[in-house]
Amino acid sequence: QVQVVESGGGLVQAGGSLRLSCTVSGLTFDDYAMGWFRQEPGKEREGVSCINWSGTRTYYTDSVKGRFTISRDNDKNIVYLQMNSLKPGDTAMYYCAAVESNGLECTLEYDYSYWGQGTEVTVSS
Repeated sequence: QVQVVESGGGLVQAGGSLRLSCTVSGLTFDDYAMGWFRQEPGKEREGVSCINWSGTRTYYTDSVKGRFTISRDNDKNIVYLQMNSLKPGDTAMYYCAAVESNGLECTLEYDYSYWGQGTEVTVSS
């Protein structure tokens, strides 16, 4: 079966960095676009970033542009989210998700099929 497992979350001070990892198994990884989403308690889930199947196209929501970088390693079935200059507003549970797509672009509006359990990020002021 498909497994999506996030790691790398933790507690960091404002201005610090974290790198989230998402390891995927049970599917042909390079048939899938990947996305990172986040959700604070009591709030709606928010799309953060996505990357197309080949890693050549990325998208970021405005609030993280210039601070976060998404990348993938199709040989290792891993997608990363490098988060720099973290702010307290970035505090959330971060989820990784996969959607089958061979499109040139990616979008956070896809109906992502497979989701991980999340990794918690807390940024202190």
